[in-house]
Amino acid sequence: MERQVRDCGGPMTAGLRSGAGATSRRQKQRGLPAALTLLTLLTCCVRCAESAKPSNIILILADDQDFQLGGMTPMKKTKALIGDAGATFVNAFTVTPLCCPSRSSILTGQYPHNHEVRNNSLMGNCSSPLWQKGPETAAFPIYLNKQKYQTFFAGKYLNQYGKKDAGDVGHIPPGWDQWHALVGNSQYYNYTLSVNGKEEKHGDSYEKDYLTDLITNRSIHFLDDRSPQHPFFLMLSPPAPHSPWTAAPQYQKEFSDVKAPRDGSFDKPGKDKHWLLRQPINPMPNSSLTFLDNAYRKRWQTLLSVDDMVEKLVKKLDSIKELDNTYIFYTSDNGYHTGQFSLPIDKRQLYEFDIRIPLMVRGPGIKPNQTLQAPVLNIDLAPTILDISGLNLSSVNVDGQSFLSQMAPSLRNGSARPFFLVEYTGEGHPTTDPACPKLGPGLSQCFPDCVCEDAYNNTYACVRTLDKEHNLQYCEFADSESFVEVYNLTSDPHQLENIVKKVDPAVLQAMNQRLIKLQSCVGDSCRDYK
Repeated sequence: MERQVRDCGGPMTAGLRSGAGATSRRQKQRGLPAALTLLTLLTCCVRCAESAKPSNIILILADDQDFQLGGMTPMKKTKALIGDAGATFVNAFTVTPLCCPSRSSILTGQYPHNHEVRNNSLMGNCSSPLWQKGPETAAFPIYLNKQKYQTFFAGKYLNQYGKKDAGDVGHIPPGWDQWHALVGNSQYYNYTLSVNGKEEKHGDSYEKDYLTDLITNRSIHFLDDRSPQHPFFLMLSPPAPHSPWTAAPQYQKEFSDVKAPRDGSFDKPGKDKHWLLRQPINPMPNSSLTFLDNAYRKRWQTLLSVDDMVEKLVKKLDSIKELDNTYIFYTSDNGYHTGQFSLPIDKRQLYEFDIRIPLMVRGPGIKPNQTLQAPVLNIDLAPTILDISGLNLSSVNVDGQSFLSQMAPSLRNGSARPFFLVEYTGEGHPTTDPACPKLGPGLSQCFPDCVCEDAYNNTYACVRTLDKEHNLQYCEFADSESFVEVYNLTSDPHQLENIVKKVDPAVLQAMNQRLIKLQSCVGDSCRDYK
């Protein structure tokens, strides 16, 4: 007991002992109750400090779930259990609208120009040996592990993960205690997992293999088997609502009357936009409309299992008395489109439907039913999670900033960013797509009726200004035209009119300079908004 008190009280208890030795017996008796009270308080101090532990954290990362086109509509349980119980961010963005570079940004807290993952290919650095030797060694789970967090991953990691040229299934990224990662891109059945570095093949049995449910069940087992003495971090990455849009059997008849929304920029010509937006057939043929409506409906169907995942996790946390000490983040890697500017289905574009993402968080210190306007990026997830863990953020190299102050002002002070960067490097094939011979080489993602969603020169960088006075987007393309697109989203929320020829040249110059600065920023300079 004396050692414990000395640890907590230090010089105070030493003074108490020497003072007691110098007093009379009567003074000792008179001082005894006070000394015992102090000893009791100091002992409690130690025991309370020993029992207190950092908050647990769960990150649920959907795949291709849009925010702009109703992507959260099917998720009633998630909105009630996370959004209504905490904060909903209505201005959350990805810094790049494609799976692998976006997920790499989430893991590192860095813009793509710093982690150098450009697209979904191995040549584009997706889960490449270069990624594994560099940015992956500084991803946020490593710091959580050092903070004594028990870490668990299940689901899609990076698109090229587990391939032979990317280290095969034996590669386990550092920082993870339990690893259940999908090999390759999203699937619901007939896939391979790396389970702690060992290959595990799955078939087409709903009960045993449906990936969203498997992720849920294994996360529940992890919570059962964890050590109660240490906090935990779970990252759950279901395939939904990514193609091939395979819903669980019980949900395959849901939303039978649902179609993709026909408002905003749906089936509008991209006449004043980058050439890739000028090539779709307009108006869209019925074959494309049928295709995108089916995709839209099936995407919603797959999300119902993710909604169940959230409900089961919340119930489990409640049953093990950890719900009130757990932050739960729900978000997606990028947005999506279904028919906007006559593009059938995909992401990869600079427009709001592809760069806006859902983001909801509940947890200690977050008041319920908050709708927050502050712009938040996916590069902010890593610093926010590390901030919650108690890590000193000055010790990590991130471009993003913690948004704990936005959702829990009682815990942190901070300010919102007024502008940010969105960047993307286009993908293409060196040869002509045999299904679309008239289009020539350099394109990719050619969907129904030979409408291509990507190309080598669909490479752009944008600065997005979002504060009380300005709601602007300025984008430059790396192509032979040096094409520029500018939108005032206050007067034109659907980005129907490129106003580059109407804007004051001084404004264009200022935006250009801001973009140049952001494209070369690293760490602190990415948060310099002067």
